Amino acid sequence: MTVEKTMISKEVLQQYVGALEDWIPKDAAVAIAVGDCYVYYVAGLHDIRLKHGQAVQPGSIAEKVIQERCKVDTVMDATLFGVPYYGIGYPIDLRGEPAALVVVLPPNYHVLRHEPFRFITGKQEDEWSPISIEEVAYFESLQKKTWFYSDGEQFCTTTTLKDLSLRLPKTFLRVHRSYIVNISYIQRISRDFSSNLVLLLKDGTELPVSQTYMNDVRTALGF
Repeated sequence: MTVEKTMISKEVLQQYVGALEDWIPKDAAVAIAVGDCYVYYVAGLHDIRLKHGQAVQPGSIAEKVIQERCKVDTVMDATLFGVPYYGIGYPIDLRGEPAALVVVLPPNYHVLRHEPFRFITGKQEDEWSPISIEEVAYFESLQKKTWFYSDGEQFCTTTTLKDLSLRLPKTFLRVHRSYIVNISYIQRISRDFSSNLVLLLKDGTELPVSQTYMNDVRTALGF
């Protein structure tokens, strides 16, 4: 790793962290690795004491993300950093180089997640309606609010996409920073003029799949 790569400005690195803020849990530690070393680390409540310039260890989440270019979600023991932790790694590109953004949480975080939602209450004007979660076609983040769509109607909810990601059943799939879709409402998958994936829902709605979630969508849907 050259000195130039390790001297990437903190502002540039924070842009990548900011792009994921909708689904990074509060008080999580965040690390960014590019090539063979870490170039950014902000400690959270669960601190693994990473240092700027520290080498990426074999068997780490960062190494796997960089090599395989896929999201990694796993519990790590104390072998690498002296403390166990639960980590979620995302593949990113940093100035043209393959890189990894790793979210670090307590090792029991995945166990502490609440039971999946069975229904969600939405608001229309001054009325609230509890909707069975299976009847929701998709969720959308728009203009700093969260909306969901059921039976052709739009509802507003106070639950963020980040929190929904932790409590929705496995039949729901995050496909974009702004969208979570109910897989059972997908009619077909195609590509747009830029070769990006597009989901056509049964009600005619089209949802884009961002590059960040491309591998997740392919893995979940098996194509």
